[in-house]
Amino acid sequence: MNVVEKVNLILKKANISKVNLSKYLGVSRQMVYNYFDSTDLSRLPNEKCQLLFDLLGVSSEKEILDINIDNEYLQSVGGKIFSSKKDNSVKKEDYIDFSGLKKDEIVLITEISQMLKNILMEEKGREGESYATVLYLHHFVENLETNKELKYILGYFSKNFGYIDPNKFVFDENNQYVFESIMYSAMTLYSNGGASRTKLAESHKRWEAMLNSKKEEKLTRTQELNTAKIRALRELGYDEIDKNNASEVLDKIAEIMAQKI
Repeated sequence: MNVVEKVNLILKKANISKVNLSKYLGVSRQMVYNYFDSTDLSRLPNEKCQLLFDLLGVSSEKEILDINIDNEYLQSVGGKIFSSKKDNSVKKEDYIDFSGLKKDEIVLITEISQMLKNILMEEKGREGESYATVLYLHHFVENLETNKELKYILGYFSKNFGYIDPNKFVFDENNQYVFESIMYSAMTLYSNGGASRTKLAESHKRWEAMLNSKKEEKLTRTQELNTAKIRALRELGYDEIDKNNASEVLDKIAEIMAQKI
């Protein structure tokens, strides 16, 4: 059993859903799935990993495999996460830790926070539009380090609004230049009415199909891994993966998966 499987087993036995965990970690549910789409915790940012360690009562990833999942332990884990849901009061530790940041960086974060607060305060019956806007921004920022084009988008609009010189490139100059040129062409087409829902219906359908294909591919990969794990356990004569047979079972899973390539 690898670390992620052990964590998932603990969460399942403690009746902690991915929604519960996402709220505890302060991220979206999709990000939790992204974090756990691996055999270890390498995809978790350091601060989120520490939160998970605190929840599980460990100080490192290695200790997770040695956890004894008994009723007392499950009650302890469940108590931590569900007590955090009940207590909605703002605590000292809930504030942003500005240590290590320069004065202008602190001012920048503070101004952004205030702007986001103002957006949420200006709801005025728009059926959650303000909240959705901030939520989408949250998703955007969460994926900044995994998708370089998101940074190019920020650069494009910063230049478009006149804050930055159009010939200044902070990121990869060639890629940013090409992306900004494409963005300008697309935005010009959109602004001038050269595009309509009817004309772009087929393009949107292709995009939807691509997204669905990604979801199906991820689901298929997960199912294949589960099937390979069951087969590996059966062929090796084990009922489950534990710290004593983990290496042997994982090697067998890799062997089974390689046969399908």
